[in-house]
Amino acid sequence: MKQALLALLSRFPKLKRALSRLRSRYANSGSVSHGYRPIPKSNIHQESARLRSSWQSQDLPARQRKLVNQQLADYTRGVAIDVFDVLVGALRTINPAGRPMTLLEVGCASGFYGEVLKIKQMPVIYSGCDYSPAFIELGKRYYPEMPLYVEDATQMSFKDASFDVVVSGCCLLHIPGFEQAVAETARTCREYAIFHRTPVHTNRPHRYFQKQAYGVETVEIHFNEEDLLHLFLQYGLECLHTYTLSQESDPDDPSVIHYTRTYVCRKIAHAII
Repeated sequence: MKQALLALLSRFPKLKRALSRLRSRYANSGSVSHGYRPIPKSNIHQESARLRSSWQSQDLPARQRKLVNQQLADYTRGVAIDVFDVLVGALRTINPAGRPMTLLEVGCASGFYGEVLKIKQMPVIYSGCDYSPAFIELGKRYYPEMPLYVEDATQMSFKDASFDVVVSGCCLLHIPGFEQAVAETARTCREYAIFHRTPVHTNRPHRYFQKQAYGVETVEIHFNEEDLLHLFLQYGLECLHTYTLSQESDPDDPSVIHYTRTYVCRKIAHAII
């Protein structure tokens, strides 16, 4: 049925574009993310500043954790979950010998990726940090022994090269000062940086959106991929591997392709400025 519907829509591209816009704007508020609205270029600074602290909402942690608990239960039973499997695969790629590695997840929410890595018996000594005290408080209730910290991704308190691997855990897209967040990721990693679940596109500048996430208004940035990879290099991070979680042509411009990707970067001796 689904394939037949997709085939039908492919014959009517204008209808397909209209339905895509409606889905984005009016999706059920029970979905994780919905109601995307582009922020005009003239309002980007003002709106980004206004929504910067959205992820500190007291309402987010419990709403997200309800979904996460089901995913973790499924993953424990052996159900494949792509966002979990991609990070596990990325870590195996950079550590084929399976030596113990220290790992910091920036934007860790309640620290559930620490549990994901434990389920897969990864040789990782996990720490996490998040901008939201409420998320960290919830994480400490679930994982009392796990090192979890309240930190701002753009100015972390960790010393240089504190961790073998630093994972930017699907948070770069919510940080208006994302360049400084990339710089801090590069500063605190010793060997590798992973930018997990990053929305990018081709042939279009960075775009900023307002959206609803778990019922809270937030900002989301979709990056020009070429510019983002150059930014990584500016701060001494060379992209080694790219994992694609999703891919979709733009409904209004076929030359633009949208991706959700995970980038695995190696720290190099000298940043390229």
